[in-house]
Amino acid sequence: MLYKITHTTRYEYDEPASLCHNIALLKPRNTPEQICNKVHVHITPEPDVVNEYEDFFGNRVFYFAIQQEHKHLDVTVTSHVENTSSATTQYPDRTWEETAQQLTGSTPANADLKQFVTETPMTTMDEETKKYALLSFTPGRSLVTACMDLTQRIFEEFLYSPGFSTIATPVKEIMKKKKGVCQDFAHLAIACVRSMGLAARYVSGYLETLPPEGEEKLVGADASHAWFSVFVPDTGWVDFDPTNNLMPGRQHITIGWGRDYADVTPLKGVILSGGNHTLTVSVDVQRL
Repeated sequence: MLYKITHTTRYEYDEPASLCHNIALLKPRNTPEQICNKVHVHITPEPDVVNEYEDFFGNRVFYFAIQQEHKHLDVTVTSHVENTSSATTQYPDRTWEETAQQLTGSTPANADLKQFVTETPMTTMDEETKKYALLSFTPGRSLVTACMDLTQRIFEEFLYSPGFSTIATPVKEIMKKKKGVCQDFAHLAIACVRSMGLAARYVSGYLETLPPEGEEKLVGADASHAWFSVFVPDTGWVDFDPTNNLMPGRQHITIGWGRDYADVTPLKGVILSGGNHTLTVSVDVQRL
């Protein structure tokens, strides 16, 4: 599957900004399931400083600074991605208890995984989270089956409600209100999986959406998406999408991953200015 993804971010400032520093994580990474053939970044005003690098998790990051007065900032990233994922993968019947026990060992491989077992400020764990997780992680159940059951329960029991939460809304509040958006559901699932002593990471990307039958797709109507991934011994990282109750396939495009949203924020930075600003984001995932 070939895709062209156009992601445009625009900031409008009430007062001119004399300086801004930004870090963007908007370039899809190469994985065993996808190849990013080319990426073009267009920034207005033209930045005075640009630097590209890979972060701690191997994500593709670019830093830029604008050292001239400006009243708006436009960042458009156009990517061409080939998705080669298959739905025919066979997973081992290893139980989740066996996997959790394996992760307690002091091995070089576990040293890297341990960072995905510990809670973060966005994936805090408490007794309620663990009780919720235990309904899926029953004794002797295979790890993949337990994660798929958790994915389905979140999909069925939580309401997708844009505007309800912010990225700072804690997992405890999502559990209480039983609603949120894809980032919230990913954080909730990660907290549940980690409460079982397992490794889970946050995945940021895009999802191709299709218009209702007989209607044309609106340009820019897509959005960034988020899901979670669990480490399965003898297989590697396996993805789950609780927002849509499925295991991500060819309609999911991965940008990057980390411990939570804070590790893969699409665009963040600081500006020297006064007053308020407005933010608009447009995403278009076009199948080629």
